[in-house]
Amino acid sequence: MSKAKSYLGVDIGAHGIKLVEIKNTKGRPQLWTYGILDKNLDVHLSSVYVKNKDIEELSRISDNVNPLQEVKNNNSKLDLNVIQDILSKDTRINEYAEMLKFLVKQSKVDTKYSSASLPVSQVFHTVINLPKVEEKMIPNIIKAEVAKMIPFPIEEMQIIPQRIPTENNNGNITMLVTAAPKILISFYSIIFQKAGLELMELETEAFALTRSLVGLDKMVTMVLDVGAERTNFFIVDNATPMTYRSLHIGGNDFDKVLATSLGTSVEEAKKIKISLSGIHNQLSLDDFLPVLDPIIKEIKYSFDLYLRQSGNIGKKPEKIILTGGSSLFPLIKDYIAKEFDMKIFVGNPWARVIHQDGIKKMLDDLGPRMSVSIGLALRNF
Repeated sequence: MSKAKSYLGVDIGAHGIKLVEIKNTKGRPQLWTYGILDKNLDVHLSSVYVKNKDIEELSRISDNVNPLQEVKNNNSKLDLNVIQDILSKDTRINEYAEMLKFLVKQSKVDTKYSSASLPVSQVFHTVINLPKVEEKMIPNIIKAEVAKMIPFPIEEMQIIPQRIPTENNNGNITMLVTAAPKILISFYSIIFQKAGLELMELETEAFALTRSLVGLDKMVTMVLDVGAERTNFFIVDNATPMTYRSLHIGGNDFDKVLATSLGTSVEEAKKIKISLSGIHNQLSLDDFLPVLDPIIKEIKYSFDLYLRQSGNIGKKPEKIILTGGSSLFPLIKDYIAKEFDMKIFVGNPWARVIHQDGIKKMLDDLGPRMSVSIGLALRNF
């Protein structure tokens, strides 16, 4: 085992750090170790103000504002070297690097090579259809198309195109394009460098979740990631995440309703929420409709929007996979199952990973929280 290659997936989110190390055992992924550090973290990128090619101010923004919309630019290029220097002095970076370093040590991680996720809320994601053109022309065309869609200089973005295989496309080319701010990439890179890890890849949560929960399944699937603050909706088609939408409703909202229903504090409700499988039928569904109905409407809207697009007419969604720390709250799955005639279930990200039978129950309970980090660790398999 000591000679086997291993891969570390690290998910730094608003509610802490999760990591999973997976070793290559005769070509199969085997769980080596994992770790969770629970703590509220401010992971949102600071806004950047540029004036006369000098950095005027680097300020923090709240979590209900899209950081990409906060970039101010007075017709001058962003000096990324200066920004990286400023980020290296951001107190959060040293703090988060120490947390990550501590978690790696406590978990007895056996590798320094790691992959990390970029929050989807801070990354531009789109599908671009191109006519048949020469391969060498594709990067410039994509760059020009993306520049029309984003409200900030294209020079400040790292653009990653990926060809999507399609049938009967008459020679046309379909590209899935992800664009992330270079400053965001620098923010994460410095954290890992200071933690003593070598950051090999950065990718969005969408790809990590698809890898751990959908695999190579080509059917139209929705991955519903129910976090504490928000719920993310990903439509996956042909094993590729095609669309992303987000709703500012999450586990914290369910906790508040549950606390009122049970007559307890929010903290107490948070502790007992997941263990309600035996008594959840005693809860009043009407109390939870204000937070459940918007989720249902968003699922319907996302599917309708995707299935009306050219090339998707006639496709049929097959399943909805739930994940995220709050996805185990039984009422969520039950209510969605009543509204949609398809398979609805909580995903098991450990399904593609070899692990000891004795810890299966514990891993199952942790699974929804670890889906992103597992997907990252599986990236090289």
